[in-house]
Amino acid sequence: MFFIMISLAAISGAQSFNVDGWANTRLKAEKQTVTKLQFYFHDTLSGKNPSAVRVAQAAETTDKSPTLFGMVMMADDPLTETPDPKSKLVGRAQGLYGSASQAELGLIMVFNFGFTEGMYKGSSISILGLNSAMNPVREMSIVGGTGIFRLARGYAIAQTNWFDPASGDAIVGYNVTIVH
Repeated sequence: MFFIMISLAAISGAQSFNVDGWANTRLKAEKQTVTKLQFYFHDTLSGKNPSAVRVAQAAETTDKSPTLFGMVMMADDPLTETPDPKSKLVGRAQGLYGSASQAELGLIMVFNFGFTEGMYKGSSISILGLNSAMNPVREMSIVGGTGIFRLARGYAIAQTNWFDPASGDAIVGYNVTIVH
């Protein structure tokens, strides 16, 4: 098979390209900006219109596990200015989280926080990290972004503002520091 692909490339007149011309090109980075934002993440699992739903779980172990190990949730959670669910919507947190620890409630978070208001409208940050949900304060990485936050890096500090253990619904405050 490999021989056939090489033969076809030779027959079709495929040409190699020289990377020397662009490999040595450097772009000068402009001055970096540090932006600090605070907002609230509303994760609703209950009711007629949940913002997060279970999409997968381990067949025989998740429901027996005290940490729900193996559970995967997909979310489209509102981000607001204050903890009040009726406060101004500033964006949406879209992504997934899954229970990745057998010893504690440790959620691996993979999220895009897209902003819909103000000067950050149309921009987003990407969050990746372990959220040890029972700790009062957690830190996760900002690993990228779009728009104003293109090539972003930084960190997000999460602190639970309210949690209902019966439903799993939660309101979490986020303080993010973004270098872009």
